[in-house]
Amino acid sequence: MGAGHMQTSGGGNTLSESEIVEAALRVVRTDGVEKLSMRRLSRELGVSPMAPYYYVADKRELLDLVVTAALSGVRRPAPDSGPWQQRLRELIDQIDEKLRKHPGLGDVLLDQMLGKQLDLIASVMEILFDAGFDDRNVLSAYATVHIYLFGRARVNPRDRSTPAGVTLPDPVERAFRHIGDLRGRYTYDFGMDVLVAGLEAQLVRQREGHVSSK
Repeated sequence: MGAGHMQTSGGGNTLSESEIVEAALRVVRTDGVEKLSMRRLSRELGVSPMAPYYYVADKRELLDLVVTAALSGVRRPAPDSGPWQQRLRELIDQIDEKLRKHPGLGDVLLDQMLGKQLDLIASVMEILFDAGFDDRNVLSAYATVHIYLFGRARVNPRDRSTPAGVTLPDPVERAFRHIGDLRGRYTYDFGMDVLVAGLEAQLVRQREGHVSSK
């Protein structure tokens, strides 16, 4: 049964969709998406092991619920609202905002590439097709966007201290003075500027016959 039909659990308590989503994201944030299970979710919620099954049938449906709820409200730019670069950036910026509000969501989305967020994948791909990328390069371009958008948090270590006895090489030490930027807007904007510029360059190469799906 979908979580949109909230019922009373065997323990007499009701769970809201937001409680289930936030509990699932806490587990993902703490233990990783691979450790998220119906039993682990029930412990996080403080309910009986069978209680979550009143709301979701299995882990796959749970992850679909998390994604659908967390990404609600993302607006698809209209085809005539601007050049493809602008529309792509507008769409990805909105998804990034959701990721910032829901820590752990990126790991769920990496695990659920073909889950309930297919409409978002289609929206990104439509923009890429409109730009002129061929079928094969649309997939490659989308994969690049997907990895950057949902996977970049994995390049952000929780423990930023240097291990005892380790001396950082000078280039690393100089750069790591700005490690706080990894969680911020500056690094996100920097990466998006690089990504869009790279897509533009690949589109030129495709048109010149250097990159082709043929």
